[in-house]
Amino acid sequence: MLSPGTTAQADPPAPVVRLPRRRGIEFTLLVMAVLLSVYGYCGVGLARTGAVPPGAAGYGAGLGVLALLAHLAVRLRAPCADPLLLPIAVLLNGLGLVLIYRLDLETPADRAAPTQLVWSTLGVALFIAVVVLLRDHRVLQRYTYVSVVTALALLVLPIFFPSVNGARIWIRIAGFSIQPGEFAKVMLALFFAGYLAANRNALAYTGRRIWLLQLPTGRVLGPILAVWLLSVGVLVLERDLGTSLLFFGLFVILLYVATGRTGWIAVGLLLAACGAFAVGWLEPHVHSRVEDWLHPFASIEAGLGPNQLAQSLFAFAAGGFLGTGLGAGHSILIGFAVKSDFILATAGEELGLAGLSAIFILYGLLVERGIRAGLALADPFGRLLAVGLASIVALQVFVIAGGVTGLIPLTGMAMPFLAQGGSSVVTNWIIVALLMRLSDSARGRSEEKQQDEEKRLGEEKRLGEEKRPGEGKPQGAGTQQGGEVAP
Repeated sequence: MLSPGTTAQADPPAPVVRLPRRRGIEFTLLVMAVLLSVYGYCGVGLARTGAVPPGAAGYGAGLGVLALLAHLAVRLRAPCADPLLLPIAVLLNGLGLVLIYRLDLETPADRAAPTQLVWSTLGVALFIAVVVLLRDHRVLQRYTYVSVVTALALLVLPIFFPSVNGARIWIRIAGFSIQPGEFAKVMLALFFAGYLAANRNALAYTGRRIWLLQLPTGRVLGPILAVWLLSVGVLVLERDLGTSLLFFGLFVILLYVATGRTGWIAVGLLLAACGAFAVGWLEPHVHSRVEDWLHPFASIEAGLGPNQLAQSLFAFAAGGFLGTGLGAGHSILIGFAVKSDFILATAGEELGLAGLSAIFILYGLLVERGIRAGLALADPFGRLLAVGLASIVALQVFVIAGGVTGLIPLTGMAMPFLAQGGSSVVTNWIIVALLMRLSDSARGRSEEKQQDEEKRLGEEKRLGEEKRPGEGKPQGAGTQQGGEVAP
């Protein structure tokens, strides 16, 4: 209790803890990523020729400049972004260039590393453009239906061009080739996120309940279901089963995240199993891959030599725990897809189980940081978009790694950042840029809350100081005694 004549003292405001932006950590990790890539490049040359490759300095300088420009763009335009996303992307891209260069030494007439470096440069340039120009991810929600129209157009376009290796997924004009489906997956992620964010309540709480599933009305579920069926149907016609599986998984994951209904996971797994069985039984191209998966050594027993999957399994077995060393493997025996679909077999043979595990950990960190950014966002669109983009990377890694290790049947897709493929590396750089923008918005919102709290505490302190002079009057002053004011 206060004694007469004393004044109440306001408690001092609690110190406001500002979130560290950690751009210095990002720069340090980028330096390590570039040095590791250059070390791998030099290691390949030492293993093959006994000397450091003459282009090692140029390779290191080029990769370092790209990383520095990307870092400066993030530092200026997305200062609160996650510090791990960019170094992981640079390290995976650098390792991919090293592996492709290593395989180019076995095929001097078909060099892919210079072209891959050009595509990587374009990817980093688009990364910088997205980070600099896209100030608020919520603007993308305005283009929900533009995204789906663009995605469907990109998926249909390869039908009018000749097939390559049994699949119509490429556009080839005057020696220039592009895979539109790589860009379509980002567009479909934007559409799914925008549509589900706008209709999440109707999807979760309206319609009829059937067993564990709350089935929405056709008016709400119909448009997104039609888009998904159309996109998957086109991909089946083009024999691009890997991308169709990715789109299906993306659709189910985002539907589950938007509604919170676990029944969608069960229905998705059931439909995936039924669809895989039907396509594997009826489509000859897919049926042959299923047979190779079930009997990977059948061609050896028939005296025809090992097929691609068998050679891939041999490469993983030869690598052991620590690998044969960069440049000392024989994964080139896999054949024509060794730089694209089967590049993971080269990593497994020459880096071993330890190196392969490190690569999977990098992918796992990339996915985890993307999902974490989504969970920290308040708006449903940003949350769904972050989860969708991270899921694209996760599904690709699972489908490709499962195919080359014999876990699931082979599907033609490119390992993110590692495999040869310009469209793939550019698209993955765009995905990382969007995740950087989303993580910057998530951590920036937390910093704004801290600033608002600091302003509120400062205002309360000022008001308390203004009231303090009138609180020091002694008790009884100004009271009446006998109808008169006491002197």
